Amino acid sequence: MFKIITNSPEQTSLLGEKIANLIKDNLVICLEGDLGAGKTLFTQGFCQALNVKETVTSPTFNLMNVYEGDKRIYHFDLYRLENEDDLYEIGFYEYTDVEDEIALIEWPDRFIDCMPDDYLHLKIERTSIDNQREITVILHGEKYKNLYEEMKKTCQF
Repeated sequence: MFKIITNSPEQTSLLGEKIANLIKDNLVICLEGDLGAGKTLFTQGFCQALNVKETVTSPTFNLMNVYEGDKRIYHFDLYRLENEDDLYEIGFYEYTDVEDEIALIEWPDRFIDCMPDDYLHLKIERTSIDNQREITVILHGEKYKNLYEEMKKTCQF
């Protein structure tokens, strides 16, 4: 586990860009944080780096948005789901194990036992300083170990 501090909404978005620029294949990122913590800002920067042209918004009411860019990105919001059966209904498991595509999952903590074996977990928390965020990065599994190590070196502000 390591921590990244961002000092503005722009830096939180830029963090998303930096990580997107490091990926080689598929990727699953879980984004945990309170409302307004910066999950969607991160996602917007991530998608911008992958040349998504459409507007990137939180999928709160859609449950999943699909973005087309250099890679296909599935953006989930699990906040409104009630139980694991809902994950099956939206095709969650089918989308989180696709080669050369990306899954960004907001509110993974609602179903943490249902996450794939391999993913990066970014926990975004407000600090006592306005607009500052402390982002804890946790590696689950071994699949993204090289990316995780590269993030340690290149994603600090």
